[in-house]
Formats: sequence, C-alpha cells, structure tokens
Amino acid sequence: MELPCWCLLLLSCLQSLSAHDDFFTSIGQMTDLLYTEKDLVTSLKDYIKAEENKLERVKQWADKLESLSATAIQDPEGFLGHPVNAFKLMKRLNTEWGDLESLVLSDTTDGFISNLTIQRQYFPTNEDQTGAAKALLRLQDTYRLDANTISTGDLPGVKYKSLMTVEDCYELGKIAYSDVDYYHTELWMAQALRQLAEGEESTLDKVTLLDYLSYSIYQQGEIKRALEYTKQLLELDPEHQRANGNLKYFEFQLEKQKKAAEDLTKKQKDPGNKETAEKTEKPKKKVSNKLIPERKKYEMLCRGEGNRMTPRRQSRLFCRYYDNNHNPKYVLAPVKQQDEWDRPYIVRYLDILSDGEIERIKQLAKPRLRRATVHDPQTGKLTTAQYRVSKSAWLTGYEDPMIDTINQRIEDLTGLEMDTAEELQVANYGVGGQYEPHFDFGRKDEPDAFKELGTGNRIATWLFYMSDVAAGGATVFPDVGAAVWPQKGTAVFWYNLFPSGEGDYSTRHAACPVLVGNKWVSNKWIHERGQEWRRPCGINETD
Repeated sequence: MELPCWCLLLLSCLQSLSAHDDFFTSIGQMTDLLYTEKDLVTSLKDYIKAEENKLERVKQWADKLESLSATAIQDPEGFLGHPVNAFKLMKRLNTEWGDLESLVLSDTTDGFISNLTIQRQYFPTNEDQTGAAKALLRLQDTYRLDANTISTGDLPGVKYKSLMTVEDCYELGKIAYSDVDYYHTELWMAQALRQLAEGEESTLDKVTLLDYLSYSIYQQGEIKRALEYTKQLLELDPEHQRANGNLKYFEFQLEKQKKAAEDLTKKQKDPGNKETAEKTEKPKKKVSNKLIPERKKYEMLCRGEGNRMTPRRQSRLFCRYYDNNHNPKYVLAPVKQQDEWDRPYIVRYLDILSDGEIERIKQLAKPRLRRATVHDPQTGKLTTAQYRVSKSAWLTGYEDPMIDTINQRIEDLTGLEMDTAEELQVANYGVGGQYEPHFDFGRKDEPDAFKELGTGNRIATWLFYMSDVAAGGATVFPDVGAAVWPQKGTAVFWYNLFPSGEGDYSTRHAACPVLVGNKWVSNKWIHERGQEWRRPCGINETD
C-alpha cells in the first residue's frame, strides 16, 4: 500500500520533532511546527474533499429520486402499471436505499483523525503555550510596550504583521492570573474589553472579563477602581454571585479606609501629638541614579538607553585592519577589527564568518539542539532556568573539518590555545529568548565550577553572531553601560579574567530578549590552561 505524498512529508517532520520539547525556547526548531501544521491542513483538505464527494453523490441520488417521485405520485397506479417501474421500485427499496445508507454512514475521517492522533503526541505542550505567553509579557516589560501595540502587531522591524483576538488577549491575562501576576492580568483583560467595545466578534462576554479585571485591580490595592468595575459587571448580570459578594466587601473596605484617614487627620491636627507631626514632616530620601537596580539598568540598555560613553573615551576607540602581530595567515589579508568598549576591552571582528559557514553550523546544530542549561552553584550540576530561554548544541572538530577551521581561526586571531577550550556552543533563542545578567567565569565562591574539565577558569569569551535581529537581542554589560548589537558574520571577544587570574567583574553581561527576529549565536569559552606563555600572569590583581 502506497502512502500519500503528504504522509511521507508528515513522517519526515515527525522524525525531526520526536526528540524535542520546549519548542518555545528555540525559534529555529519552531519552524518545524509550521511544516507539521501545513501537512495537517493538507490532510484536512483531503478529508473535506472526500466529504464533499460523498455529499455530491447523495445529492445526485436525492435529485434523481425527487424527480422520479414527483412523476409517480401524479398517477401512482398508472405508474406502477408498467412492470419495469414496479420492478425498479422493489429494487430501490430493497437494495439501493441500503447502499445509500452505507454511503451516508461511511466514515471518511479515518485518515485525518489517525494523522492528527499521530501528530498530537509531538505537539507543543501547555508548558510551551505558557512559556510563549510569559515571553510576550517579558517583552512588554523590557521594551515598555503597551498591550494595544502588541495586540495590533505594530512592532519594530516586523515583516508579517499579526493581530491578536479578544480570546488571545484573554488567554494572556488568564496565564498572568494563574501566575499571581495581577499587573499583567489587568493590562490584558482591559485590552480584551477594549477590543470587544470596538466591535470585535468574540465568544467571550464582558462579564467574564470584568470579573477578572475587577479582582486583579483589587489585588493591586485599588479598591475604588475595583468597585467601579464590579458595578459595571452587576449592571450586565445583576445575579452574579461573586460580584455581589465583592461589592459588599469593597464598600466595607472603602468605608474602613475613609475612617482611618479621618482618624489620621484628627491626630495630625492635635498639637500635642508630636510623634505624628514629626513623621509627616520628615522629608523623603532621594534615590541616587547610581543605585539603580541591575534589572533596570539591564532593561534600559536593551532599549538602547542607559549610560553613554563620554566623547573623550569614545575618541579612543578605533577600527583597524588586524593581523595579530603578523600572523602568516593574515599578513596579506588582515581582518577588520573595531573597538566596541574600553573597560572591559571588547572588540568586534567583522566579516569573520561566511554565510556558507553559518548555514553549515546551523545544519549541524539544529537536530541536536536542547534546552540551554546553567551551572547551579549549590549542586554543581547543569540545570535549566527561566532566566535563560534558548536551546543549544555542542559541535566538535571531529564531526566536521569546518569546525576545526573555525577553532583555528579563533586561535590565530586571539593568540590563545584552543586545545583546552570548550567545544563550540551553538545557541538559538526562542520567543522572547534571553539570558539574564551572568558571569562566564567561576567566582571565588564557586571553586569547583569547572573542576571536572581540569582546564582552569574561563579566561576569555569569543561570541559569533550568526544572524541579524530585527529588534532586540543585544548583548549588554549592565555594570559599565555597554551594549553590543547582533550583526551577522561578526564576532566579539573579551577577557573574563585579568592577567593575574582574578575575575573581571565588569564583564557581567546578558543577552536581551529577542523582540522581533531569529537570533543565532555560537561561542567559544577559552580556559586558563595552555595560556601560561601566551598570556603571562600579571603582578597586580587587576593587571
């Protein structure tokens, strides 16, 4: 028995999907789902065509009998007086109506349902849907986007604009609600209400949305607003049990707050109450800009805000043709190098990876991409984390000579030994993919961070950008205010350790969430062992 063409396509897609989960953490692997959905649509259309053919046959039968019955009923005895008509009536009722019954009862859904059943086990899970939803909320916060901007798909650099329905907004709000995130619950329930008010058709009603909205506002301490929305809900559904209970509770709480405010006012007016007067007159402390939390600095840099390098420091950054002290491979064809930052010193190499090399790396890495892990300092083991949303794979020089060529290129340009470096790690970021602020090197409180490798600490980081990113996705250094933006075919390099072997804490960095686009990177973590003569130890701690 030959399989239909779409079945063969389906099987090939399933082979690539069968080993993977956490789809939302890798845009590259999510593309497989589009092909799977395309095959499902083909299967669905085949089912529709089979149903239409069946209905067409039934319709033809009905039309024929309608015409025949109309003639026969005019003179039943005369019609049946013809022996052939009498025979055909017996035949129709005894045989042909039975055949019609079999046709009507025949099940054309078998092929479609079986294919759907096979594919469903490889579908994204609730975790994927929740992960993608939380990614949208993270992007909303990081890039300060209002709910309407996201809902209308009006994002920078988009090629394929997509609108969110009332149901989509409600689903986002509900996921936030389940996560006890009442701030985002309010934003998205309000957006759903707004779209309903603008006339969008939906199976959802205002009562459901107002119920979530009023409670989420109450949980944020705004009882007066919560009461207003509760009253709106009761206008639509006066018998709503929970809303009626909330109405009484909110009114009681408001009255309680009013009484407390009046008591406080009386105490303040009392000249004998010095303690209250002192508390009210005490000025508020101003928060210094230097004390901005790391999270805020990180998000500001992701948006292209934050610290700016002084013109004097900027004037000391240069671009040049670089051959790493007359390395024979680059004397006649030096590479383009430009300074990105001075402290820590970050350089970028331009046109350092060809399109062909990039595609080959992605081709090798894609089948083995797995959820990226981080080092747990408490257990010493690798584990997944919500603050790192991507998938990664490790490529060795044994698998493809091109990887060896790339490793040698890094060694020639940095002058550092690659034999003790970690394998080339390839990463693809998912929906809102990010890696929050972290160090690449092991700190003093993590003495066993790389003990199993036996190659010392991570002395330096080499990072290839293998794609352009339409919006977001920068590599930022919150402590110093540096932001390096992805540029396909380039690489950035910095030292994590001072020559003395002490960690350079200014290298704490992060990968900003990808707002629009698909971010591919690969990196090489270079270790201390083997660098003794290539980068001699300094005398001072920060040398």
